[in-house]
Amino acid sequence: MNGLKFLLLTLLAGSLTGCPRNKQKVGKRVGLLPEMSTVVSIAITNAKIWTGNDSLPWAEALAVRNDSIVYIGSQAGLQPLLDKTTQLIDAQGNMVTPGFIDCHVHLLEGGYRLTAVQLNEATSKADFVKRIANYTPTLSKNAWMTGGNWDETHWGGTLPEANWVDSVTGGHPVWLNRVDGHSGLANTAAMKAAGITAATPNPAGGVIVRDAKGNPTGVFRDNAMSLIEKVVAPVTEAEKDKALQAAMDFIASKGVTSVHHMGTWDELAVFRRAHQNNNLKTRVYANVPLETWARLRDEIAQTGRGDSWLRIGGLKGFADGSLGSHTAAMKKGYTDAAKNKGIFVTSLDTLYQQIGLADRADLNVMIHAIGDKSIFELLYIFEAIDLENGDKDRRFRIEHAQHIDSMDIPRFAGLGVIPSMQPYHLIDDGRWAQKYIGAERAKTSYAFQDLLTSGAKVVFGSDWFVAPPTPLEGIYAAVTRRTLDDKNPKGWVPAQKISLEAALKAYTKDAAYASFEERIKGTLEVGKLADFVLLGGDLTQIAPENLRNVPILMTVVGGRVVYQLPKPVQ
Repeated sequence: MNGLKFLLLTLLAGSLTGCPRNKQKVGKRVGLLPEMSTVVSIAITNAKIWTGNDSLPWAEALAVRNDSIVYIGSQAGLQPLLDKTTQLIDAQGNMVTPGFIDCHVHLLEGGYRLTAVQLNEATSKADFVKRIANYTPTLSKNAWMTGGNWDETHWGGTLPEANWVDSVTGGHPVWLNRVDGHSGLANTAAMKAAGITAATPNPAGGVIVRDAKGNPTGVFRDNAMSLIEKVVAPVTEAEKDKALQAAMDFIASKGVTSVHHMGTWDELAVFRRAHQNNNLKTRVYANVPLETWARLRDEIAQTGRGDSWLRIGGLKGFADGSLGSHTAAMKKGYTDAAKNKGIFVTSLDTLYQQIGLADRADLNVMIHAIGDKSIFELLYIFEAIDLENGDKDRRFRIEHAQHIDSMDIPRFAGLGVIPSMQPYHLIDDGRWAQKYIGAERAKTSYAFQDLLTSGAKVVFGSDWFVAPPTPLEGIYAAVTRRTLDDKNPKGWVPAQKISLEAALKAYTKDAAYASFEERIKGTLEVGKLADFVLLGGDLTQIAPENLRNVPILMTVVGGRVVYQLPKPVQ
């Protein structure tokens, strides 16, 4: 990185600060809007509509024809557009918002986990083992047990071990992920299948947790996880299709209409199959691994970037690990483990090379970085590439951006880098993070307000399967910062609370910007896609601590109702 920083300083010396960025053209949707006299197919009336559009922030009614909004405004202005064929929905004074956009999900994995063993709420070793024992009989012969989402902080911090579960898993190989996705637990059968022994070395960017004698305990961290994952039984195409449909149904019930999927080429094939069969009910911005940038470049040259249902063009890479696994790269040692500063799971030189090449190919790059050291270095890389490759509307993203050095906060806005963050994580991590990083570094953990004040365009997501894909819980988290254990009623680091409107924009208007789709969605305006959510209340009139309890009454994607809250049985 010394050579990189020298290059950056050289480029800076020959550049002018504050140069305007060239606007990259974003394709407009094809087709003409219907004339305003045309009868509409669906209409919302008697609503409090938050549009996200600064020129018309509130409205009473909207109308849809096909997949687009053709009217938004007053109740009176809607009447001439209606006839007996229009599906009329009386909102009864409830609030309507643009459809929520989740900027960071692992969609198929989330679908698989809906039916997997559930360990996130296990509160003791005994509870952990019991849940696994109860799930074992549901497995078919020779099947792997996967899923899990365990969190050792729920039972005091002791990591699980293979010998906890060997006796209750009936010989089935087990691979259970930690809640952050950066560690996993393998039982003895799984380690045997992978050929893991005491002699197996730690791979670069990964750790095999061992006992005092050097034997693997069953926990594998970051890049070491691939040692087990490579032998896990493959999922069939039918299982993938089923997982996708389950995932879309689930997130529709939470008001999510679009996702930014962080995944693989195989998963992209699943989305394409669903799209070809007209089975998509969620809009997908499908991102593939950074190291495959050349393949993505060639794919776009041959087939284009997709349409309003399925879009490609983004690349996801990794800088470091996670705070919970003590693998997030920090400038100083962890407060509870002073010699440990975390790890870089991808070398900085490799990141610099791959991001630079991808950027020259006009691809959208987003990199996972959680610790203050990885964020610091990544911003240097982005700045160097910005200067080296020339001005353009590149919209670099840092995924998670959880623990930022205060000196680096203004650099996001200055470089046009988007912090893509997950507010649910803060109310989870806030229970224990200060123990790991201390009070001073906690002041700029999940620094939503400081980033917004500096001019950064903050966008929100969930990181599902790691956290629930529930935007209203995310809004609640960003507005209140009340941790899940209820021990911070005034909020963990309350100075970083943000307004309701700012949280809504991070899930809608600005989220669409993060995928270069702000011209077609993210706000409710004539000509944009008819993606919206009907809520069971008015968020502006509800106490912040109750925001997460507001029901989703209806979710509409492209003018089609994809979810409706079931009526209670009489």
